[in-house]
Amino acid sequence: MVGDGRGVSRRAALVMVVGAGAAACSGGGGGKKPAAQSPGQSGTGRAPASVGPPPVPPPQVVVAPDSGAGPIAPDKPVSVTVVGGRVDSVALTVGGKELKGATSADGTGWASTEDLDFGKTYTVKVAAVGADGQRAEKTVEFTTLTPKRTLVGIYTPDDGTTVGVGMPVSITFNRAVAEKAKVERLLTVTTEPAVEGSWSWLKNFDGKDRVDWRPKEYWPAGTKVRLQMKLLGVDVGDGTYGSQNRDVAFTIGRSVVTTVDTAVKRMSIVVDGAPLKTLPVSSGKPGFETWNGTMVVIGKTPSIDMNSDTVGIFGVEGYDIKDVKWDVQLTPSGTFVHAAPWNEGKFGRVNGSHGCIGMSTEDAQFFFEQTAVGDVVTVVNSKDTVQVGNGFGCWNVAWPEWVAGSALH
Repeated sequence: MVGDGRGVSRRAALVMVVGAGAAACSGGGGGKKPAAQSPGQSGTGRAPASVGPPPVPPPQVVVAPDSGAGPIAPDKPVSVTVVGGRVDSVALTVGGKELKGATSADGTGWASTEDLDFGKTYTVKVAAVGADGQRAEKTVEFTTLTPKRTLVGIYTPDDGTTVGVGMPVSITFNRAVAEKAKVERLLTVTTEPAVEGSWSWLKNFDGKDRVDWRPKEYWPAGTKVRLQMKLLGVDVGDGTYGSQNRDVAFTIGRSVVTTVDTAVKRMSIVVDGAPLKTLPVSSGKPGFETWNGTMVVIGKTPSIDMNSDTVGIFGVEGYDIKDVKWDVQLTPSGTFVHAAPWNEGKFGRVNGSHGCIGMSTEDAQFFFEQTAVGDVVTVVNSKDTVQVGNGFGCWNVAWPEWVAGSALH
């Protein structure tokens, strides 16, 4: 009923109370003040969300080469880098074999230490750990290219050997080298103590490209020499790729320098600067003169069969001698120092050989036992100088000319 208006009055009162409360909350005006809020409370009575450090991302793993790189040259090691963590494990495998590698000192990197090969598919599996213990894993697969042609260098001296003071570092290649400067930059010779020296390009006795490194003067006895070849996987021109890395160390032994004077038919042996012995010899007769100039011992054998067909001597001058004793080889063209008992009576008197240096069996054995690969034998007062590629004729080239033979000069 509309009469007394009590219902309307209650609703109006309620609206007034609510309105009064709303006015109080907006600040100012009279009336009862609201209760104080404790720190951290909002007007809704709920605590705000806490603001902490952002979440730490998991470590990132970078592998080079990465998957999908296409056939690549095997000229660089496989590398792993971890950002925001450290390497936990790396497995580099090919055909079921695991290759070796090493982790960096700070633990954030890894690199393979074994050479890759041509035409192979490799798999790299990496596990990394972040600072907060989060782990990340990555697997990469890549393939190395298959070259049409490869460059192989046959080097001497061999690793771990001791050689004479005249021995150069020599590398003969299996095919013509199109980019000699590029190849030469990948070859390093270091010595202890330091010795001045240079590479120089030449033709081997068989016509192949060859590069030799020799010091300016004969090696000091006791020198430690190291050859490093870093050719594997490198495009060296004409689509040819180097096929090998090598690390070779050898030592220079005592100094043995021998001089053969064909005019007086004597051999003088000097060891470590002191005369050791002089021996009577017989060198090449007219028309077959022994090579003049400095040669280097390239091999030794206590016995060999000598047939003149192998050096192009036929007819009345031909020979076929079995079991020739105490043979010291000086050139691949066939120059030896050896026992020649069939020329007994000519030693010290007549040059009667076909180009070798002959002596008595006793004297030949003495020389054989004194000399080593790399020792120096210089022939004087003969005719034509030995060619630089006929064995190691490098000592017959003046130093400025030798240095000019480097592809880097």
